[in-house]
Amino acid sequence: MTGVTLAGAIAGAAYIVAALLFIMSLAGLSRQERARGGVLYGIVGMIVALAATVWLMLEDAWGQPTAVLGLTLLIVAMIIGAAIGLWRAATVKMTGMPELIALFHSFVGLAAVLVGWNGALYTEGIAPDLLGVHHAEVFIGVFIGAVTFTGSIVAYLKLSAKISSRPLMLPGKNVLNVGALVVFVALTVWYVITPELWLLVVVTALALALGWHLVASIGGGDMPVVISMLNSYSGWAAAAAGFLLNNDLLIVTGALVGSSGAYLSYIMCKAMNRSFISVIAGGFGIEAPRADGDEPVGEHHETDAAAVARLLEAASTVVITPGYGMAVAQAQHGVADLARHLRERGIEVRFGIHPVAGRLPGHMNVLLAEAKVPYDIVLEMDEINDDFAHTDVVLVIGANDTVNPAAAEDPGSPIAGMPVLRVWEAAHVVVFKRSMASGYAGVANPLFYRDNAQMLFGDAKERVEDILRAL
Repeated sequence: MTGVTLAGAIAGAAYIVAALLFIMSLAGLSRQERARGGVLYGIVGMIVALAATVWLMLEDAWGQPTAVLGLTLLIVAMIIGAAIGLWRAATVKMTGMPELIALFHSFVGLAAVLVGWNGALYTEGIAPDLLGVHHAEVFIGVFIGAVTFTGSIVAYLKLSAKISSRPLMLPGKNVLNVGALVVFVALTVWYVITPELWLLVVVTALALALGWHLVASIGGGDMPVVISMLNSYSGWAAAAAGFLLNNDLLIVTGALVGSSGAYLSYIMCKAMNRSFISVIAGGFGIEAPRADGDEPVGEHHETDAAAVARLLEAASTVVITPGYGMAVAQAQHGVADLARHLRERGIEVRFGIHPVAGRLPGHMNVLLAEAKVPYDIVLEMDEINDDFAHTDVVLVIGANDTVNPAAAEDPGSPIAGMPVLRVWEAAHVVVFKRSMASGYAGVANPLFYRDNAQMLFGDAKERVEDILRAL
């Protein structure tokens, strides 16, 4: 057995180990209690994969100046990427995680485009009878990567409020999306038969435009699903790059990310009563929402921390429903202290978590786990919704769209049909907000004007601390 063959066998075995570690990572991340272990498995798997790749390149570089240059560039890129990644991970706020994830997806898409172009320009060593398959891989990989790249950029801009979260409603947008896919299929066939470079230029431009339009056509209320779908797209883009690079681990990892992201998106669509096909197709079949904006729908009732403290003292059951506002205010530790204080007084306290609270699945769960809130009192929407009618006080801390009665009662609302936490069924509802502004979906919330609802304005962290002092 030659050295190269031995290196290949070792790398292949390492890739299998890395793939198993990635699968164990996904399994661990499915439960809060095992999440830390899941992250650790993923880190170890990536270290094994990178080490095996460097080992392979080191064997190829022996006595070959060109390969030595490639290995050097790889190591330099790894060092730079690791430095940037560690810096961003250490400095990013929890509220900025969705935007950061969207940017990560854009890099994966861009990498797939570059790998595809490289595969188109350099076809040496490919058997003549496999050239057609290779051309198809190139074309499809570039298309998926380019759609992922611009789609992720738009998602980042929407999530960071650099552009409006409202859906872009171009005339005939559905025809544009379907037409782009039809043109892509036709161009793919053409390129396989006649691999002209200008065709690759055309499909790259087409995919960049389609990715931009697909995500721009989706409203802010559905952005959590979009992030999950972009995660899936980035996985398929990585798998396409794996075929071009003849890298089995990249194919397996890409398929894992692609399939798990698609399944998560499907689950989220069911939780939000959204059409899976409609969301991933850029809002296909969804009519333009009416501009509810911040139009008042009644008179709200304002309260203060002392009054809320008295309300809590008289309660026997309390449910806390957190949202993005709690993350912005970094109020999770104060909320945990409040829950602990009330439980010590014999008051039953539970948390109700909407599947997409916080613009990212699991966002609220992570924050509450960070604040050491016991897992057994953190309940999902389906577990808590029937109990609101028997609850004395509900504290809505920074949530908006996920507690909006319009979703259940107004068929004309842009979020009509979306399952929400039915907090308005409780005896008393206290809403922590900075203002009366609408939520991320841009839809007015009639909860704020209900007779049993009171508004506690200001920074959520400060108001929670005020309530603790009053208690």
